[in-house]
Amino acid sequence: QVQLVESGGGLVQPGGSLRLSCAASGITFSSYYMSWVRQAPGKQRELVATITSGGSLNYVDSVKGRFTISRDNAKKMAYLQMNMLKPEDTAVYYCNAHGSGHDFWGQGTQVTVSS
Repeated sequence: QVQLVESGGGLVQPGGSLRLSCAASGITFSSYYMSWVRQAPGKQRELVATITSGGSLNYVDSVKGRFTISRDNAKKMAYLQMNMLKPEDTAVYYCNAHGSGHDFWGQGTQVTVSS
C-alpha cells in the first residue's frame, strides 16, 4: 500500500522555524519527484517546493531563501525546512510524490504562523 505521512506542523511565531517531514512507503521512492504543496483557506493550492529524482530544486518565489526542500532516499523521507516564517505562510501543507504516471498525496499538516 502507498502511504505518505507528514509530521512537524504546528503553531509558530513570526520569524520562527519549523521542519516538516514526509515518510513514504509502498513506492520506489528514489524514482519520484517530491514536492510540498500548500493551501490556505479561500485560496488555490500552491506548489511550494520540488526536488526531482536527480536532486534538482525548485521553489516558488515567495519562499526562496527561507525554505529548503531535501530528501533522503535511503530513509524514504522528504523534508521542508521553513525559516523566517511569515503569517502568509499559514496553510495546510501537503507532501506529494509524482512519477511513473502516478500522483500520491499525504493527509496534510497544519502550519499556523501567528503571534
